[in-house]
Amino acid sequence: MADEAETPPPAPRELSPAAQRALAEAEARRKAARRKPAPPKEIGGRGGEEPVRYGDWEVKGIATDF
Repeated sequence: MADEAETPPPAPRELSPAAQRALAEAEARRKAARRKPAPPKEIGGRGGEEPVRYGDWEVKGIATDF
């Protein structure tokens, strides 16, 4: 068997200015999505966990939907 010569990787293609702007915008959106601020603390709100299951509030195992 003949040794297969390794082929060099293809040269990176030149991107158009519009493609470069689109990539930069996408990267900026990804960075903005990663640093979302924490939700504000609720003052005087209902106790218990957030309504995570079925959109209902749950307090001590009892679910209410209001």
